[in-house]
Amino acid sequence: MSLIEIRKRSLTIETIYHDGGPVTDTPLKLAAACAVIKNPYAGRYEPDLMPFMAELRSLGTVLAQELVDTLGKDNIEVYSKAAIVGVNGEMEHGAVWHEAGGWAMRTLLGDPKAIVPAAKAVASAGYRLMVPLHYIHAAYVRSHFNSMEVGIQDAPRPNEILFALVMGTGGRVHSRLGGLTKDKVSVHDGQR
Repeated sequence: MSLIEIRKRSLTIETIYHDGGPVTDTPLKLAAACAVIKNPYAGRYEPDLMPFMAELRSLGTVLAQELVDTLGKDNIEVYSKAAIVGVNGEMEHGAVWHEAGGWAMRTLLGDPKAIVPAAKAVASAGYRLMVPLHYIHAAYVRSHFNSMEVGIQDAPRPNEILFALVMGTGGRVHSRLGGLTKDKVSVHDGQR
């Protein structure tokens, strides 16, 4: 029997033309693909979460593919992942997404080197979570430090988990704070 029972999914797309400055020639697109599933361990302690983490790779692949299809693989420059666990669960039930969600995005994007940032919380339905974003090939590319809000009005219910993947097409539209730029990435260690 599958450990993944989906109640609902969502896809949110933001298109940013400007952030108070001049309109950009190429708008930034940020997208979040979410799935709300039943928490198979709600209300009890489960010592072995590894089977759940392994099975979640399939859900990660579905959400990552939706984002790649929406934004275009060659356009994706930032990524992240998030989990909101309903109040009958524990933080570790969301932490399983670190490997599963990150693995799925890396696989579909051709194994970018930068760590996939993340956010997670245990919260009530309707909670909104700010998810950090950064450049997929080097974490220190300052122009691409950004965030996107994820959440669904009626999720997660107490016995559910909301899992999210986020991708975007570039850095902040008016980035002008110096630091490492994507065209200067040279070490290819996922950091610089």
